[in-house]
Amino acid sequence: MKDLSQELIEQVRQARADGTQLRIVGGGSKDFMGREAEGAPLSLAGHSGIISYQPIELVLTARAGTRLSDINAALAEHNQMLACEPPLFGGRATIGGTLACHLSGAGRPWSGSVRDHVLGIRLINGRGESLRFGGQVMKNVAGYDVSRMQAGAMGTLGIISEVSLKVMPRPAATLTLRREMGAQQAIEEMNRLAGQPKPLTGACWFDNHLYLRLAGARSAVESTVEQWPGTVLEEGDALWHQLDEQQLDYFSGDAPLWRFSVKSSAPPLLPDEAWLIDWGGSQRWLRGDFAHAELEALAESAGGQVSLYRGGDRRQEVFHRQPEALRRLHQRLKDAFDPDGIFNPGRLYSWM
Repeated sequence: MKDLSQELIEQVRQARADGTQLRIVGGGSKDFMGREAEGAPLSLAGHSGIISYQPIELVLTARAGTRLSDINAALAEHNQMLACEPPLFGGRATIGGTLACHLSGAGRPWSGSVRDHVLGIRLINGRGESLRFGGQVMKNVAGYDVSRMQAGAMGTLGIISEVSLKVMPRPAATLTLRREMGAQQAIEEMNRLAGQPKPLTGACWFDNHLYLRLAGARSAVESTVEQWPGTVLEEGDALWHQLDEQQLDYFSGDAPLWRFSVKSSAPPLLPDEAWLIDWGGSQRWLRGDFAHAELEALAESAGGQVSLYRGGDRRQEVFHRQPEALRRLHQRLKDAFDPDGIFNPGRLYSWM
């Protein structure tokens, strides 16, 4: 656990001088995401450690290679948590990789994504300069927010070396309700319940069962359980943990895994296929061999996008195609932060 910022800067400057490319590596827990990476590995695993933690202010700052498990342990001592519930992936996930890949858990529609909780970062750009964006309080997060721009950039805009983010208190009580129903009914029910002033913090459907997580003040949770139908699930916390960590049986196997992000009210997109529906209807998982273009059209008809999350041919485009205007904007940002194309070439798109 130490600061390797200067060593990282020197590696970037050397790569730029040599005309070589770098593949940014953290804990390696999300190497399966994106296209096949190119370049010499640049590891942030040793660049770790919590720099500051202010429980009263609900703010934590850590180096990018800090494992989420270590952050969670520190937060647990003060009964606090990362409200975006990012997956730990066997304890290997780091805070830098989590931001770069923009992964959040089941509470994302209610508690926000990892991007929503970032207050500031330090970034090493393609010129070997260490830059600071944002800060450690919300009032500094305004204007052209480069910090949150890193969410989902897959390391193509620079090396995230430090992250400051807000944390939240743990809820006093948590319960999970289960009800048997079909996909269409579940989508309608999730959207209906999400509009009520209740402590709903998770809603997913698979294997013909709807699961609803209630979390917050004990009185609010218990009152809602009395009003809503369903059976209280004994191992409710374990279910949501397995869902976030992608340990449910649905995620096992070698078949390609597709991730849809669509309007929560969109009907089942392929009624004859087995789906796992999360985020109150807006995140949907599909397994199997499908043509990317076919699924893109399907996602667009539901007001969203699709990506080949895991498996399949990683040499082809795996993220949803971008309109020409957005493509030009992506390229301009890449040129501004990484003018020589050093970082993670082709990881996000073949043309980056």
